Amino acid sequence: MQLVFTKGSGKFDHLEVIRPGSRSERVACPKQGIIPHDMVHYAVEDTLHRRGFLGRICDGEAASLRMQGEAESDGVERLVEVFQADAWSGGESAPEDLLALYGVTCDARRCAPLAVSGEDIEAVRNRILELTSRWQATPVGGSLALPF
Repeated sequence: MQLVFTKGSGKFDHLEVIRPGSRSERVACPKQGIIPHDMVHYAVEDTLHRRGFLGRICDGEAASLRMQGEAESDGVERLVEVFQADAWSGGESAPEDLLALYGVTCDARRCAPLAVSGEDIEAVRNRILELTSRWQATPVGGSLALPF
């Protein structure tokens, strides 16, 4: 599967999901001042080899924002939210603080947290920094393709 993120000029960027042997799907990604939400998903899922929104799409589900809850993908979604919050606040929180926030977020949503270490946090953060650099270098109308 290939993910093609295209930088928009307005309030949205776009994600095109290309699966071999089927029609591509397009998802609007509201701009949020950091990399697109689904690109954060890519960083988390690809780095930690976890099945979240993108993994479910890869397994054949429609690229819908209304998927049924599932333990692992729910845990991934909470982790993505934690990394987004960290990025919005400068991306310099200690791994222990992100792990604590992840626990609070999972508790609030009645979601079992995934087993995540401080090293995992650093690995995802490094991936987000690399993607951020590439996304910032992408001009409006340009695309960033990522294999998944």
